[in-house]
Amino acid sequence: MPVDLATTPVDALKGVGPALAAKLNRLGIVSLQDILFQLPLRYEDRTRVTPIGAAQIGQAVVLEGEVVACEVAYGRRRSLLAHMKDPSGQIALRFFHFSKAQRANLSSAGAIRCFGEPRRGATGLEIYHPEYEKLTNSTPLDQSLTAVYPMTDGFSQTRYRALVIQVLSMMRDDPLKELSGRPSAYDINAALQMMHQPPADADTESLMNGTHPAQRQLAFEELLAHHASLRYVRQHADAQAAPRLARPGEACGKLVAALGFDLTSAQRRVVSEISSDLCSANPMLRLLQGDVGSGKTIVAALAAVQASESGLQTAIMAPTEVLAEQHFANFSEWLEPLGIRTSWLTGKIKGKRRDTELEHIASGATEVIIGTHALFQKDVSFHQLGLIIIDEQHRFGVHQRLALRGKGRLGLPHQLVMTATPIPRTLTMSTYADMDSSIIDELPPGRTPVSTSVIPDSRRPEVIARIQSMCADGAQAYWVCTLIEESVVLESQAAEAAVEDLTQALPNLHIGLIHGRMNYAEKTGVMAQFKQGDMDLLVATTVIEVGVDVANATLMVIENSERLGLAQLHQLRGRVGRGRQASHCLLLYRPPLGEASKKRLAVMRTSNDGFFIAEEDLKIRGPGELLGSRQSGSVEFKVADLIRDSDMLPEVKEASERLFKGDPETVDAIITRWRTLPDQLSQV
Repeated sequence: MPVDLATTPVDALKGVGPALAAKLNRLGIVSLQDILFQLPLRYEDRTRVTPIGAAQIGQAVVLEGEVVACEVAYGRRRSLLAHMKDPSGQIALRFFHFSKAQRANLSSAGAIRCFGEPRRGATGLEIYHPEYEKLTNSTPLDQSLTAVYPMTDGFSQTRYRALVIQVLSMMRDDPLKELSGRPSAYDINAALQMMHQPPADADTESLMNGTHPAQRQLAFEELLAHHASLRYVRQHADAQAAPRLARPGEACGKLVAALGFDLTSAQRRVVSEISSDLCSANPMLRLLQGDVGSGKTIVAALAAVQASESGLQTAIMAPTEVLAEQHFANFSEWLEPLGIRTSWLTGKIKGKRRDTELEHIASGATEVIIGTHALFQKDVSFHQLGLIIIDEQHRFGVHQRLALRGKGRLGLPHQLVMTATPIPRTLTMSTYADMDSSIIDELPPGRTPVSTSVIPDSRRPEVIARIQSMCADGAQAYWVCTLIEESVVLESQAAEAAVEDLTQALPNLHIGLIHGRMNYAEKTGVMAQFKQGDMDLLVATTVIEVGVDVANATLMVIENSERLGLAQLHQLRGRVGRGRQASHCLLLYRPPLGEASKKRLAVMRTSNDGFFIAEEDLKIRGPGELLGSRQSGSVEFKVADLIRDSDMLPEVKEASERLFKGDPETVDAIITRWRTLPDQLSQV
């Protein structure tokens, strides 16, 4: 009777009871098909027998011989020692974990076949904990390479291989359908057979590094399933009703006229794209990318004004209170002269003030609401929420973003997702394939690239002398303190200590301090002084990573720069170079540097291009860590690798479009096979 591998649970296999099924489930292996999609890490050659006398230290071998003695050895650790010989020599098999039954079995085993790696031991050549079996005339030698799987939780390789063999035999009786439609030497059945039981002469290097055609075919199908699932999600979103906004009116024109500067052509293009989306009855889902200082905030403000002109509210969610405060300051300055009321809501706002803000939000008196995670709490009720703007969206969890989206009463609110951390094209084509994308690829005129130097901490006196010289010439500078521990308290203490040291070293300079433990009024006061030029040097924690704009600040020193990721370093460096003067960033580090730190600092020294830096960050950290996949809901692929397999993405997109137009049943089947995104994830 045919077995549906995709829907049949693992406990349908012989020898898999409830306990073993639970262990497999913890590894993400639920169905028989999942067993096949758990690919080997590496392979061992057990297809030929080596004479004991020819065994070499450090080279894994298959040996056959007679067990001539078996005893318990006592030394620093008690062990079971079995002596095995063939006509060419003798070797000892040592077991540190053994039972009476194992001792009895080995003592009477007679001829055995074992596999392991010889090493120098107390009795000469020894193999620790080899795999072994009794040898009979009918014991076959392996005809294919032996797979080694990424097993954990006390699950033995031998046991998992037995499960794979069971499922492969079922697949031969009832083969999986080829779904991708991609020409290849391997259909999915042949590909899985090759990956789990490759012939002895197979190219194991290509099998392990993902370049073998069999694995490429599996990766292509998985990427196709993922891309197709995102298209389904977008189709589902497009079928929902959204509030339809009017075209930008007089208020938008007044805001642009009052800015005191002209929008760049890139900003004007993106504003037009967003405005068109807002005028649609389908919910906007747009990703807005722009490098540091490219002017995303004013684009977001114009979208909020367009919503206000249509009688709708805008919620702007920022990941930190500092960024929320800065957005509140900017939006208030721009929107209040237009008669648009702005408020902010964070965890710090409590008591009567919070109650008042909640009343204004619920009644519609407040039109633009800026905040942190506090925005999606249960007691926050919007009057008519029409637009959601999420800043630095990768810092929010899926359920948090869903909770905010669910507060719309007029259908799905439009969503604008912003990031100042450019997303590599590879990830945009895969993880964000369901979103429309806008890129502000032009900096305001007059901006100069920041010169970056990487300097060991031992040269700190030279760095301090440089600050003295530049500030004497009228420039301003940042000194950024960083710590490995994500602790506001410890970071603040480090910044306070740095102020003391720098005040002693630079007694003629006016030095200020800003950190995460200061309240809004204190931080605002310090930044106002710095912007007005009343302060020469600002010592700060990474709270200044985003949103701070002081054109006269032309020097930044980042302490312990090796501890930060590329995205954060690029963000921090973006606080200088915002005027027309030449600007500099000095990355202080404490040797010795690890390989990853060396690569990051080298990238920072050689490039100011946020998209290039993002691509390099992807190579160094991988997509999961870069996106925070567990928090953001990004898929963790079983076979595919976004970096390694990125060259297939254009072909994946074409195949997805072809299947959607001509074969929707296959689309359903391929998504089911790989069990990709839950319906709601990508809509956030």
